[in-house]
Amino acid sequence: MKHHLNTLFVFTQGTYLRKDSETVVVRSDKKTVVRLPLLNIGSIACFGRIGISPQLMGYCGQNGIAITFMTEQGRFLAAVNGFTPGNVLLRREQYRRADDLESAKLIARSCILGKLSNYRTVLRRGVRDLKESDATLRLERIATRMDAAIRTLSDKLSLDQLRGMEGELSAEYFSVFNDLITSQKTDFVFSGRNRRPPKDSVNAMLSFLYSMLTNDLRSACEAAGLDSAVGFLHRDRPGRPSLALDLMEEFRAVLVDRLVLSLINRGQVKATNFNMDPGGGVTMDEATRKLLVASYQKRKQEQVTHLYLNEKMTLGLVPHIQARLLARHLRGDSDAYPPFAWK
Repeated sequence: MKHHLNTLFVFTQGTYLRKDSETVVVRSDKKTVVRLPLLNIGSIACFGRIGISPQLMGYCGQNGIAITFMTEQGRFLAAVNGFTPGNVLLRREQYRRADDLESAKLIARSCILGKLSNYRTVLRRGVRDLKESDATLRLERIATRMDAAIRTLSDKLSLDQLRGMEGELSAEYFSVFNDLITSQKTDFVFSGRNRRPPKDSVNAMLSFLYSMLTNDLRSACEAAGLDSAVGFLHRDRPGRPSLALDLMEEFRAVLVDRLVLSLINRGQVKATNFNMDPGGGVTMDEATRKLLVASYQKRKQEQVTHLYLNEKMTLGLVPHIQARLLARHLRGDSDAYPPFAWK
């Protein structure tokens, strides 16, 4: 079974990681901070100016330990992976389906249906939690819009039409996202999704956690023998993990959006934790980045019921299950790819 809580996150700038026998040694300011058995590590995520010895990178590549390099704010830079032992026949089928627009749109449609279903759940939970009539009306209106779209999202639509509808419905969801913020409303104001750089603290947290989620989905795809760069909903682009982004659509609301809202509404993050840089972007301090990582890992430990499999599991395991369900569909063992729906 794939472990999902054994990632080593490194934040302290100037840290250096090296291999010593069967352990990874983490050093900072010329002092050993911690020594960890490599047997217990599934991946390493480095944020900012972090160094790793060639010996450690070589060992990780040979033993399936993915190393990911990101900026301090969580934007993906590069990944070090060894040989991927995925079934070549599976990947050939993945490429054939991706090139066939009719086949690609059916998988893309499933990803969108999962995304809209989970958007609807987040909005309906917001309606239950709020007492302000104007806000609840706005949330219920968009939730009803998601309902209608789920019922009418026809497989007769072209792939470009599906992409257009997905973009429009995402914009509608984010148009009422600010209503889901119930405390610190003057300090955390969301006026729309923006990135590269994020222009406000809410977008800064969303972008940071979306980067972490992308990394998780990339690992899930590779572990299932799939090529994370070849997607169905997202077009191919050099350096972009399109398939990971496809599957990520089902998890944005579940793993990231609800978490960001909880951190704000519970007062776990404050406006003083964020700074405006000279370029107009908003950055968060190191303590907040660590809080987001810890909260994200804790969120992945929560139990959910996978409706398609009718089994209970941790949220962190679901991306790996979905990647395997997609692989199963591509092999011809199931008629369609069943998206993850959160209740």
